[in-house]
Amino acid sequence: MSEVDESPEVGEVRRQPVNLADLGPAQQDLVRLRQAHLLEVETGFRAGTVLAAEPGEPRPGYDPASTTLGQRRRAKVAELRALGAQARLLGLGQVSERTLERMAAAWRRDGTAGLIDRRLVRLSGGHPSVDQRVAEAIRAVHAETVHRSRISMTTRERLIRQYVAERFGPDVAVPHHTTLRQVWFDWFGAGRARQRYVRSAAATDPAAARVVVHRPGQVVALDTTVLPVQVRDGVFGDPVSVHLTLAMDVYTRSLVGFRLTLLSDTGMDVAMLLREVMTPTPMRPGWGPEIRWAYPGIPAEVVEQLAGYPVAGMPFFAPGTVTTDHGAVYKNHHLVEVQRVLGCNILPARVLRPTDKQTVERAFGAIRSLLLELLLGYTGVDVADRGADPQTDAVYTMDEMEHLLATWIVGLWQRRELGEHAPSWDPGGRHSPNTLFAASLAQHGFAVQVPDPELYYQLLPVHHVKIHGRRGVKIRGLWYDGPALDPHRGTLSSRGGRHRGTWAIHRDPRDCRHVYFADPAPTDQTDRAGQFAPGSMTWHRLRWTGLPSDGDVPAFSDARVQDMLREAARCGLKPRDDLELLPVLLQLIAARLPVPAWPTQLPKRLPKQQRTDRAREATRTSDAARDQPADPIPPIVAVSVQRRTAPSEGGSSGRRRAQPAEPLVVPPRLGDRYRRRSLFLLADDNAATEMPPAGGRAAGGQS
Repeated sequence: MSEVDESPEVGEVRRQPVNLADLGPAQQDLVRLRQAHLLEVETGFRAGTVLAAEPGEPRPGYDPASTTLGQRRRAKVAELRALGAQARLLGLGQVSERTLERMAAAWRRDGTAGLIDRRLVRLSGGHPSVDQRVAEAIRAVHAETVHRSRISMTTRERLIRQYVAERFGPDVAVPHHTTLRQVWFDWFGAGRARQRYVRSAAATDPAAARVVVHRPGQVVALDTTVLPVQVRDGVFGDPVSVHLTLAMDVYTRSLVGFRLTLLSDTGMDVAMLLREVMTPTPMRPGWGPEIRWAYPGIPAEVVEQLAGYPVAGMPFFAPGTVTTDHGAVYKNHHLVEVQRVLGCNILPARVLRPTDKQTVERAFGAIRSLLLELLLGYTGVDVADRGADPQTDAVYTMDEMEHLLATWIVGLWQRRELGEHAPSWDPGGRHSPNTLFAASLAQHGFAVQVPDPELYYQLLPVHHVKIHGRRGVKIRGLWYDGPALDPHRGTLSSRGGRHRGTWAIHRDPRDCRHVYFADPAPTDQTDRAGQFAPGSMTWHRLRWTGLPSDGDVPAFSDARVQDMLREAARCGLKPRDDLELLPVLLQLIAARLPVPAWPTQLPKRLPKQQRTDRAREATRTSDAARDQPADPIPPIVAVSVQRRTAPSEGGSSGRRRAQPAEPLVVPPRLGDRYRRRSLFLLADDNAATEMPPAGGRAAGGQS
């Protein structure tokens, strides 16, 4: 408990409102009889209305048409006094007109509960032996022991007796140990927490950190852990450890999203996971009709029409608050921008307070005991408990494990009974994540909002650059170009502020072959903040200028780009043209063949770390391809590379004509041009040398 927690003052009355449920069946009947007598006085009818009049009503002396309210009250007083013992059973043995006035006021204020005899619901509890002096001693000892090491209740009792004796004298009576122990537990709890956590909780106001969750999507808990099952990567087939990132809705306990990543997750993975939370889950091969969307109130046809595909029975919504730990992946600038785009708040948990996201922590343990322990390659939670060789037992690939987890979550977890979690409106009922979500639809409604495909581009990291008049835009050392930049070449953006005059280019760090440019509409529609409205943006894909026209180059990420630039610098190449970097890139990623052919082409003698890096590269690029919309951008004709040649022999103006793109060739050695033009070079008798025209370049040479 916190030091700022205040226990109730001694003698202070704190009670909840009294209602009929506090009485037994016989006592409830007596209260209803009291109400009938009162209503007869107020209205002339025991039911309170002429529409429910009993035979013989209104009785003489209570007819509202011929009597006044005062006359009816005096008649009721005389009647109750004549009843004698029966009136005493109702608590009306000594009733007066003033009593009937107070009863009528209480009935108008609290209804039937206002007529309950308070002698039947007396205050209970309390400890008369704990006066103000003993209470002060208990609170003082609690504040003192928060910063000490953990002590027993017997030691606390001795400190309480010491405080009372020194402050108020030895003659003040102190209650027994049992009474002090019960009062301590009532005010401060059982105190079973570790002392370091007690001190951390004392520094935080519990009222400020308490959140009452009452609807789906209000709080979503995120956390990442190492999957305790060895899986095989999709490139080399080596056993590797992967990380599992879960997104759990705190209200319904639904696992609304998950991600498997080689090594640790990144901000891009978390951004795409939040996008999955907002997107309906599509049906997968092998899923039966019992897994399809079946929540009452919203037909499956409506959701499938909005989504464009068959939808599984999994909640989706826009998260309001996302609770995370203090990992660096949740604190970067990219995720802050994702938070702004999605309109949600990233709320880190308190330090050393695992209860802030205990729902997702317990979900990891439940998944381990219900599913992962049954699989081959299970490593356990401790190295000492690990099997003889879990790497050899690994049989699942990353794709197979991902499909298995998705099937288990939708088919078992969502329909499994929650043993220890029940809503406040039905604490004793049987509920599952699906039934809780269905109940919330009936209680609070549901806004069926399927995010647009453009949300993928808005969640990508953004770079603010200027558009080169001839080469396009430069992002992380690579040049990108496309026809969409033609209207903006040589111009500055109308953007103001920190990035004044620059253009925003979005990039997926998992696939550096393309970047994405948001072209404002010709109408230049803007909102009140001066930003272009979402409906006025058109997204275009810009290709890396080093890509060949046929596009036969696999995806690569930032890590391979940095390796490529370092290797190019080591080889002495000047990165003036991206075509020079393509052979180095292909040599680094060894990807001249399609991805399915990699295990048979690359040697197994590569070190384990290099194989893991290449497998992670393939996994991230496949995730990038899966996250991209189906066909959000119309196909763009590849930018052909134009090379300049010497002017024709008959031309006198000296103009150079553009010719089609030439096949990629290795640059010649330095000095070849001068050797071929040298007058001292002897001609070869076996092959004639064709000299280039004056002022021109040899094929593949440089001017």
